[in-house]
Amino acid sequence: MKFIFAHNNLNVLDLEKSVAFYKKALGLEEVRRVERPDFTLVFLGDGTSLHQLELTWLRDRTAPYELGDNESHLAFRVDDYDGAHALHKQMGCICYENEAMGIYFINDPDDYWIEIIPARR
Repeated sequence: MKFIFAHNNLNVLDLEKSVAFYKKALGLEEVRRVERPDFTLVFLGDGTSLHQLELTWLRDRTAPYELGDNESHLAFRVDDYDGAHALHKQMGCICYENEAMGIYFINDPDDYWIEIIPARR
C-alpha cells in the first residue's frame, strides 16, 4: 500500500485576496474551482508537482480563523532564494527570519505561515 500527497487545505476569509496572494508570492495558479451554495474550493498548483493547495471559503464565515500557536505551516523550496526574499520583503509579508538556518517565513492574508527554503546546493 502506498499513499501519495494530494493536497493540503487552508480555510480563508477572503478567497480572491488569498488567491491573489498565493499567485504573487509563490507563483501558484488556479487549477480548478468547485462552487457550492455554502462554500467554494479553489485548488492551486505550482505547475511542477502534483501536490495542490486547496483554499476553502465558507460563505457565512465573517470572523478570522483561530490558528492557535501557528506551529503548523506549509514549506516551499525556491530556486532563487535571494529573489524570493526581495519579493516578499517588498510585499511586506515576511514574518520571521532565521538567518542561521538560511530560511524565513511569510504569512498569508489569514496569517498562515509559509516557510521559504533555498534549493539544495
